[in-house]
Amino acid sequence: MNKPPSRRKKVIPAVSGELKPASDSATKDPSSHENPASVTITVTAVEVTELSEEEQSLRLHLERRVERAFLEAGQALMELRDGRLYRSTHRTFEEYCRDRFNYSRDAAYLKISATVVYENLQKFLPTIGRQIPMPTNERQLRFLAKAELEPAVQADVWQQAVEQAGNKIPSGRIVKDVVDRIRERTKVPNPYHIGEICILLPKDDPDLRGKAGYWGVVTHVGEYSCTLQTWDGDYTVKIEHLKSLELLDGDCRFMQQLCVRLRQLHQVASRDSSVDWLLQGLGKQAKPYLSSLQAKLLAAVEREYKIEWRQQK
Repeated sequence: MNKPPSRRKKVIPAVSGELKPASDSATKDPSSHENPASVTITVTAVEVTELSEEEQSLRLHLERRVERAFLEAGQALMELRDGRLYRSTHRTFEEYCRDRFNYSRDAAYLKISATVVYENLQKFLPTIGRQIPMPTNERQLRFLAKAELEPAVQADVWQQAVEQAGNKIPSGRIVKDVVDRIRERTKVPNPYHIGEICILLPKDDPDLRGKAGYWGVVTHVGEYSCTLQTWDGDYTVKIEHLKSLELLDGDCRFMQQLCVRLRQLHQVASRDSSVDWLLQGLGKQAKPYLSSLQAKLLAAVEREYKIEWRQQK
């Protein structure tokens, strides 16, 4: 009996070097290749061309714009603040920065203080010989701004930080390390003592904005700072932000007692707004006495809110 013919397809091996056009099914389904390892990958070489002089000039210009972006922002914020150009829409500069730029108070003032430091570096860094890399963002200058060093010392700190970073732009952490070393080397003893009467000097500290002339009692003395107790709160500030009234012991005791009286009134939550006028006036009058009328007004307000006060000797 004859066998039926076989239906198998005969497999013919491909001749080496012969290319077969890919079928549609093979294109759609890569897994259909019988030998995936034989797939050829074509790599196209890309030619790298040099920049023309015009392109090099444009690149340098754009790089400098990027580097100076934070500087321009700080300068603009400083003009907006100093000229009170926000006053038509906002009560304070801080509110304006938050609503217009989504900057917190600290972020806005950091940009301003970093701008001041950058301008100091431009003045005091050497311009002859090799160029020293300049800061590219305000975070690199955060600790220099807070340290409140002299402009020439700021330049020295930056130069040392650049060298420590291998002649590249240093991180904020490297700058802080150099600042700490210099402050330790030039350490000045804290000249103030507990119980002394001082006034606040805000300078560029945003936390002390509006507090110029406030007097208070030193309640804590640290290495580089003091805590000053005033009529409306306690402020821990650097010694650069304080100025002693250099009062006699008896006058200091009078001011200490007056500070306690003003703080007691300030703690009255239901006080009339006119009481704040009195508190602010006396809180800025850095004199070891009250006029007859001031004494009567203060005593009357204390009686109104049932605050008993006995003068201590």
